[in-house]
Amino acid sequence: MGLLSKNGNEIIFRTILFVLCILIFLIIAYPLYFIIIASVSDSTLVSTGHVFFLPKGISFFGYQEIFKDARIWGGYRNTIVYTLLGTFVNLLFTLPAAYVLSRKEFLARRALMLIFVVTLFFNGGLIPTYLLIKGLHLTNTMWVFILPFAVNVFNLIIARTFFETSLPSELYEAAAMDGCSHFKFFVQVAMPLSKALISVIGLYYLVAHWNDFFTALIYIRKNELQPLQIILRDILLSNQVFAGGAGVGGDAGGYAQRYADQIKYGVIIVSTLPILILYPFIQKYFEKGVLIGSIKG
Repeated sequence: MGLLSKNGNEIIFRTILFVLCILIFLIIAYPLYFIIIASVSDSTLVSTGHVFFLPKGISFFGYQEIFKDARIWGGYRNTIVYTLLGTFVNLLFTLPAAYVLSRKEFLARRALMLIFVVTLFFNGGLIPTYLLIKGLHLTNTMWVFILPFAVNVFNLIIARTFFETSLPSELYEAAAMDGCSHFKFFVQVAMPLSKALISVIGLYYLVAHWNDFFTALIYIRKNELQPLQIILRDILLSNQVFAGGAGVGGDAGGYAQRYADQIKYGVIIVSTLPILILYPFIQKYFEKGVLIGSIKG
C-alpha cells in the first residue's frame, strides 16, 4: 500500500512539474511567436488585439521593404565576417589565457587574474576609449569590431574555472611523463575534452558580435563597413519618421503607420533568425555547458 502511495505521489509530482515546464516554455516562447505572426499580419488587426495565435490579413510588405534596401545584403556580409572572425579571435585569446591562469604551477596567475577582474568594475570610459581606438588607427576599419574586445573577462573566468575543475592534474602529470609540453597538452588533450566549453563560450561571443551595433555607431562612418544591425536601425528609423510625418495626413498617416509597424516586427525577425537557426546545432553541448564552473560532488 505504501509503495502504491509513493508511486501515486511521484506521478502527481511529475505531472505538476510537466505542467509548470509547459507554462514556463509558453511564457518564454509566445512573445517570439507573436512577433513572427505579427510581422506577416495586418498591423491594424495586431494593434487592435485581434491577432493571438494565427496570422490574419497576411501581408509580406514589411519584408519586401526591408529586403528592397540594397544595403541589407552588404550588412549581412559584414556582420557575418565580423561575427565569424571576431569569435575566432576571441577563442584564440580566451582559451589559452584561461588554461595558463588555471595552472597552479604558474606563480603569477593570481596577480594577473586580479588585474583582469579589476577591469570588470572599472574602465576608462567612452571618451578615453574612443581616443585610444582613434590613436591606434582602428576607426573606420573592420578591425575595430575584433581587436579591441578580444577577451571578455567573464568568459575568461568561466573558461579558467572549467580547466581547473574538469581537467585533473594527474592527466597532465601522466602526459608530462611521456614528454608532453604544456602547449602540446593544451592542443591535443585539453581542447578535445573542452567541446562543451568551446561551444558555450563561442556562442556567447558569437551572439555578442551579431548584436553589436554600438561599436559601429561610435567608430564607423563608412557606409560600406556598416553591420546589419545599423542598417536595420536606419530602416526602422526612416519608417518611423515617415509614419510620424504622414500622421497628420488622415488616410496617408494610417497607411504609413500600419506598414511602419509591420516593418518593425520584420526587422526583429531578420536580425534574430540566423542565431535562432544556429542554436539547435549546438544545443546538445549546453547540457554539459550549463554545469561549467559548478561544484562537483
